[in-house]
Order: sequence, then C-alpha cells, then structure tokens
Amino acid sequence: MAEVLIIEDDDRIRPLLMRSLRERGYAVASAASGMAGLSLAVDSRPDLVILDLGLPDVDGTQVLSMLRAVSDVPVIIASARDDDPSLVSALDAGADDYVVKPFTIAQLEARIRAVMRRTDGGRSVRRVLTVGDLEIDVAARRAALDGAELDLTPREFDLLAFLAERAGTVVTKRELLSEVWQQAWGGSDKTVDVHLSWLRRKLGESAAEPRYLTTVRGVGVRLAAPGG
Repeated sequence: MAEVLIIEDDDRIRPLLMRSLRERGYAVASAASGMAGLSLAVDSRPDLVILDLGLPDVDGTQVLSMLRAVSDVPVIIASARDDDPSLVSALDAGADDYVVKPFTIAQLEARIRAVMRRTDGGRSVRRVLTVGDLEIDVAARRAALDGAELDLTPREFDLLAFLAERAGTVVTKRELLSEVWQQAWGGSDKTVDVHLSWLRRKLGESAAEPRYLTTVRGVGVRLAAPGG
C-alpha cells in the first residue's frame, strides 16, 4: 500500500482527498501548512507528496525546494494556479507532475499511478511507527503493544496512527475531528472523547492513570512513550 502525504490548507479539500484516497487503498497523512508538511515528509518518508502552492505560512514552491534538498520523494503539485510561470517554476523546483484545481479524484489517482510508475513504484517500503513498546504498521493497518496485536476498529486505528505520526505533540480535538473524522466544521468533541476512552481501554490504561495517552486539559491529547 502506497503512503501519500497531502500538504493542503483548505479544510474542505484536505479531508475530501484523504477520505477518497483511503477508500482507494492508500495510507494517507496530511498537514495544513508548509512547514508542518515539510517536517512530516522528512520524518515519515511517504511514497508520494501532494502539495498545494497557496499555503498559509510559506509558498508551496519554497516547500518543494526545501524538500528537494533532503529527499527525492515524488511530488505532485495540486494548485488552482494555472498560469505557465507557476507551472514552470514548480517543475523547475523539482515537481514530478502538476494538476490544476478543480480536478476529480480519478484524475488525481491516474497522476499518482503514473508518477509512481516513473519513480520505481513509489518505493514499497513498509513503514512502522514505534512509540515505546507500541508499534503501528500503517500499510497493514495493524498495531501491537508489548508484542500483542491490538483489536482496533478502523476509526480507532486511524486515531492511533494519526497521534503516533505526531508522537510527543499535543493534538487538539478540533484537529482530530478535521483530520480523522473529516469533519472540518461541526462535530462533537464528545465523539473524540468516547473513542479516546475506548482506545485507552485497549492500551490497558485510563484517563486517571495514563500510560501512552495523556490529556492536556483545555488543549488536547498527546501520545508519547511512558515517561516521555
């Protein structure tokens, strides 16, 4: 299963792309800003990056240039900019392809397949996230604690994997609703609380006695190794 990183700040487009690509069998991570996306691309080493140009903190072309300094990961630019200078600038900076918004998911997936064929299949390396004695195999969608496989629902796995991608970082419930539940607007924090409670139970802990999942009151939740 190929692992795709989406760097896109639009709260309507990003969840839609994530859901659509997951339904087609891809493992998907995302970031809503250029620098967060760059950090995630370097740390998680995805098979392919889908990069918007109009990001809130730094222009996507600059993100691409910085990424190219440390990685040869295939990059598809997905942007509303359809002028020749933007296209040429992105390709000169190292983009492998360029798709103009709006586009269909079928068009994007065709570009993904084509780019990955040209880049040796996207390096089908298995990626396992490790946090203490917790291991999450993103592609196989399996998680184990102390060597014992965890019986997780699809949503629980998505939640755990999302937090593991950001291990040590406090993630807000709003962010979880947007990225894991694809609910950019609305949605209840209670939904997150309930799933965190279920996940804690399967990790053998509780909110009162946390081991991996720590609630930061008024901010969000952090996944970290015990003692970390």
